[in-house]
Amino acid sequence: MIKIILMRHGQAKDAIGPDSARQLTDYGKQQAIQTAEYITEHYSPDQFVVSPYDRAQQTLAELSLRAPTVPVQVQNNITPSDDARTALIDLGHIEADCMVVVCHMSIIAYLASLLTGDSPESFALAEARVFEMEFVMASMATEIDRFVPKQPF
Repeated sequence: MIKIILMRHGQAKDAIGPDSARQLTDYGKQQAIQTAEYITEHYSPDQFVVSPYDRAQQTLAELSLRAPTVPVQVQNNITPSDDARTALIDLGHIEADCMVVVCHMSIIAYLASLLTGDSPESFALAEARVFEMEFVMASMATEIDRFVPKQPF
């Protein structure tokens, strides 16, 4: 069975410049650490896929510190307003048994919805959800786990 772990980035600073340049707050880095530790203690990722946006890259850095041999692929179509169907098709072309995808609301909620066929549900900051399926295709996955780190509210 294939696993896809969808992870939202940690808390980011308010936008001063372009959205793509937003940085994680110190709290967001701590959230990323909590989730990265959970993922690497419970699963064996063999591929990381990440948005090109800074806050997603910074979140992924915490995973890469704990699993330095896992290859990283930047996927340009998993930014906040991208089309989830197109992104899922591209994810389906990646050879991996346990892929971690680090991206953003709202695309992450739509990716999860496409995988399971359920209605979209918001992700908390740095939340990870684990989906299992025989192959990557819409409505073929079952959510088997989720982890939510400490939230700022």
